[in-house]
Amino acid sequence: QEQLVESGGGSVQAGGSLRLSCAASFYSSRDCMAWFRQAPGKEREGVAAINTASGSTYYADSVKGRFTISQDNAKNTLYLQMNYLEPDDTGMYYCAAARWYNCGGIGFRQNYKYWGQGTQVTVSS
Repeated sequence: QEQLVESGGGSVQAGGSLRLSCAASFYSSRDCMAWFRQAPGKEREGVAAINTASGSTYYADSVKGRFTISQDNAKNTLYLQMNYLEPDDTGMYYCAAARWYNCGGIGFRQNYKYWGQGTQVTVSS
C-alpha cells in the first residue's frame, strides 16, 4: 500500500518561506505527484504538480513565481519550496500521488488515489 507522509509545515509571517517535504513509500518514475491545499471552509485546490517521467512541472496561477515543486528520486521525496508567502496561502497542505499517470497539468483531485495526512501552514500578516 502506497503511503505518503508530509512534513515541514509551520507558522511564518508574510514574506517568509517554508519547504514542505513528502516522503513516499514507493519509487516514483512514471507518476503524477502533486501538492494540494485546503483552507477552512474552502474546497481543496491543486497548488503544484510534477510529471515524474518527464520532469515537467505545473502550478496554480496564484503561486506561480513563488512556489517550486521538485523531487529527489534517491530519497523518494517530493518537495514544495514556498517563498514570499501570503496570508492567503494559509491552509492544510496535502501531498498526493496518481500512480502510472502521465499528467499534463495539476488536474482534478479525483485523479489522485493516494494522499498524505497533511501538514498545516499558517501565514500571518
